[in-house]
Amino acid sequence: MVLQNGDCLDLLKSLDAESVDLTVTSPPYDNLRTYNGSINQWCYEKFQAIAYELFRVTKKGGVVVWIVADATVNGSETTSSFKQALWFVKLGFSLFDTMIWKKPHCGAIGGMNRYENVFEYMFIFSKGKPKTTNIIKDKPNKCCGNIQHGSARQADGTTIRTTGYGKRRIAEYGRRHNVWEIAPEKSNAKRCHPAQFPEALAHDHIISWSKPNDTVLDPFMGSGTTGIACLHTCREFIGFEIDETYFRIATKRLENETIG
Repeated sequence: MVLQNGDCLDLLKSLDAESVDLTVTSPPYDNLRTYNGSINQWCYEKFQAIAYELFRVTKKGGVVVWIVADATVNGSETTSSFKQALWFVKLGFSLFDTMIWKKPHCGAIGGMNRYENVFEYMFIFSKGKPKTTNIIKDKPNKCCGNIQHGSARQADGTTIRTTGYGKRRIAEYGRRHNVWEIAPEKSNAKRCHPAQFPEALAHDHIISWSKPNDTVLDPFMGSGTTGIACLHTCREFIGFEIDETYFRIATKRLENETIG
């Protein structure tokens, strides 16, 4: 495990090319949080430079999970998320999936003349074809045990029988949708960062896109949640954090975490 306090742009440059299997992170975005003032160092040009370094350090077949949202300014969403996604693609990443983190029972930030915004984007970027895809299968199938009689629609509108038609039994669980409903961290006793995402979110991405002993990076480590998830899934972890207060919190959390 490697933990470093400093600007992630500088620290990323110290990593070897193609040395990281997976990045799971949520960068500062659109001034939605203050981060003890460190947000003042964030801008689109800096994002571009960081994204370039992420492409450089990601292994072929590696994945970057980029969790972001947009602020509303002067009545319009900023579209920062989409601009960032397009830049990652321009650098050479593939946009493997556009996922949604749905936050149930979550009070939304924003004006009362809008529908409540209870989600964030989770862009899954891959450097070529992902070398690891462990798709989670935990969605209960209503027709579990029945013989499969599914069909698939073709480009011309016709349908064909799916593989296993009339032969295979429907499994108890199917693959999860790409909209993940996971409650955000709310406990005052555990929440030690203004944008701390739940361990379950980091955990599920880590097991989806990496294998045990792979190297996982979080260049915006915050309070260390990605690192905690790595400890519980037997991954190597590299964490960078610019704010000294959050870095100390993350270091203490990781030192005190009990595995087993």
